[in-house]
Amino acid sequence: MRVLVVEDEPGLLEPILAYLRRERFEALGARSLAEAYRLLEEAEPAVMVVDVRLPEGEDAGFRFAEEVRGAGYEGGILFLTARDALEDRIADLDLGGDDYLVKPFHLEELLARVRALARRGASFKGKVLERGPLRVDFSRRRVHWGGREVALSPKEFALLEVLSLHPDKAFAKEELLERVFPGTETEAILRVYVQRLRQKLAPWVVERVPGGYRLGSP
Repeated sequence: MRVLVVEDEPGLLEPILAYLRRERFEALGARSLAEAYRLLEEAEPAVMVVDVRLPEGEDAGFRFAEEVRGAGYEGGILFLTARDALEDRIADLDLGGDDYLVKPFHLEELLARVRALARRGASFKGKVLERGPLRVDFSRRRVHWGGREVALSPKEFALLEVLSLHPDKAFAKEELLERVFPGTETEAILRVYVQRLRQKLAPWVVERVPGGYRLGSP
């Protein structure tokens, strides 16, 4: 499994690469966006670990993620960031990322996040859910409503994905936070994304149950 790490600090990049390689990942490193674009095209990594702040700018990692998503990259993207405010976390996830890790972090936690993204990408091939006007294509990461494609941010899709893979299960808020927003304890971020899905699709799509949520029915 190939992992591309985009990080300009050698003191962080090298330990990450060494650790991932010890865990039998084919880990590649890029210290600039030019190098990242080249390796992305050549190596086609399943997961990318991208520092938000790069030599090209404070939010260069965001711009990189937006561009590669727009170009069709469907692998997992894990952001590395020093910002921990709620609004910053939401912005991280809206701009092409599947997950984020706040610095400083333990390499064991980074490995767990990378493995989770890699497993998710490998397990959804060919799976599609249809419920009423809702159609969720897990492998292509596409959502249609009444035949019309609806653009979801990566984390909006991740929340819908969890609910749709287990359409009859009621999820506790704590479980959804652990699955979709690992490392986040506040329920505010979950409420934000529930409301977004209801606005973009329909109020019934995410049904509130005692202590949590589940996929609704029309």
